[in-house]
Amino acid sequence: MSYDTIQTATVIRYPYLWAREARAGETEGRKERPVAVGVRLPRPDGDLVLFFPISTKQPEASRFSAEIPAIEKRRAGLDTDLRLWIILDEFNTDIVGQSFYIEPEPPIGRFSKAFFLPLLRTFIARRKEFAEVSRFR
Repeated sequence: MSYDTIQTATVIRYPYLWAREARAGETEGRKERPVAVGVRLPRPDGDLVLFFPISTKQPEASRFSAEIPAIEKRRAGLDTDLRLWIILDEFNTDIVGQSFYIEPEPPIGRFSKAFFLPLLRTFIARRKEFAEVSRFR
């Protein structure tokens, strides 16, 4: 397999480390969960990737998140019987090809541009407000 399929709006499984866990001193994600690839930025030492977690737990109203519609859950290879949210006010960053956590496996699915790109544009405009957890430092 190849890392080439890890692109914006794809959904993969990844041991996401929540910002609250990182602040408490944890260094490993507690479980693999689906995450959306936000952005993949080319770098000489390996591409930097931003991951947004997908959760079954409804986030507080103050959080920047979006409930995932049924059609998008199907496209992304997610369970359509569950209510799911993509959380966008925190993210993990990692390096493709150097990560202990990213596997060269095919994505489980992909969100449509119509759903994902407006969320990504808002994230980019507000990025400095959000919590980053770097998995490669």
